[in-house]
Amino acid sequence: MNANQPTPADHVPAGRVVVRTTALDLPDAATDPGALLDLLPADSPLSWVRRGDGIVAWGELARVEVGGEGQFAHAEQAWTRLLRTMTVHDDVRTPGTGPVAFGSFSFDPASPAGGALVVPRVVVGRRGPLAWVTTLAEETTSPAPQPTVAELLRVGAAPVTSPGPVTYADGALTPDAWLDVVADAVSRIRDGAVDKVVLARDVRARTTHPVDPRYLLGRLADRFSGCWTFSVDGLVGATPELLVRSEKGLVISRVLAGTVRRTGDDDADLARAAHLSHSSKDLEEHEYAVSSVAQALTPFCTSTNVPETPFVLHLPNVLHLATDVTGVLAAPGATSLALADALAPTAAVCGTPTSVARELIREIEHLDRARYAGAVGWLGADGDGEWGIGLRSAELDPEDPRELRLFAGCGIVAASVPADELAETEAKLEPMRYALGD
Repeated sequence: MNANQPTPADHVPAGRVVVRTTALDLPDAATDPGALLDLLPADSPLSWVRRGDGIVAWGELARVEVGGEGQFAHAEQAWTRLLRTMTVHDDVRTPGTGPVAFGSFSFDPASPAGGALVVPRVVVGRRGPLAWVTTLAEETTSPAPQPTVAELLRVGAAPVTSPGPVTYADGALTPDAWLDVVADAVSRIRDGAVDKVVLARDVRARTTHPVDPRYLLGRLADRFSGCWTFSVDGLVGATPELLVRSEKGLVISRVLAGTVRRTGDDDADLARAAHLSHSSKDLEEHEYAVSSVAQALTPFCTSTNVPETPFVLHLPNVLHLATDVTGVLAAPGATSLALADALAPTAAVCGTPTSVARELIREIEHLDRARYAGAVGWLGADGDGEWGIGLRSAELDPEDPRELRLFAGCGIVAASVPADELAETEAKLEPMRYALGD
């Protein structure tokens, strides 16, 4: 694929596009969107929701597919061209209003999965006391009657269905074979080939009934409300890791590296959190990840703030060492997509040095991650947006609605023990197993 040119799968409107954003009256039962995820249809839902706020969308006004080393830049160029065709009426003017594009990109630019930007026809958003609906439609000389807000909000009225019993099978490698890969990585780290490398594994799932993505999203959002629950172009998950948020000149990236499984006992988990915050192995892994983010943001920011010590992020299944790196964009600021391009892949999902770690992953991982651990999120007309790392996720099979690939990974350093790393991946697979009904 030549990422500079539209592919046969691309769809871009030939004429002008009219974009209208209208505020919704939350006290009014007819125009209160309620839970955003409840609005979605089963077919190709788009979502980016955390703690009930965010945006959901459906329909496809435009699609741009990209690939190769320049996938982010080519996607941004296509988005800029699309914006020139739009006439925008935005009565709300808050992040997520006006035209938005959802995107997901492959972890490795060499992956045939590539990346995609999807511009929806309807977007519904919620941000604290504000709620809105955006419609995007081709301009015509004989416009059809516009649906009412109530009609727009009833699109997802079809019942959400369960996938039924699920069977699991090994992915690209068996667990024993993956242990050997980790041992190989540890050996190479100790020999000085690389400081840290992040290794992933996949598990295949087969459901009894076709997968309704809304079922997965609802369960993920309910149990992992502090994560960003996403659905973009067949990648579904709830990521705890924010690659970058850009909003009105301020930038934040939440870095996670260093993990321990929760026990379910509060006192035991507090003890584990204390141990994690003092673990030299986990602190070393975390420092690599934080440094890579801070270095990547520095050229774009007039100032950055990197806390000296991480905090412990408590999730239902695991505890993470976490650091929020913040910055102030230089004027004129780069777009969120350009920042995502500069940051991805971070040491948290690739390794250190990044280029060396990525080559090692290509050599020994025996897995095409596709868009797992790549950037996933959205951007608006002003370039602001939110991009997460596609973790705690599953890839829906576009050919078979009963097939999925679940992914998990962990950072390997010189002190890593292969059996412990395998156990960590099992803990990180739990969110998607739960989403499927386990």
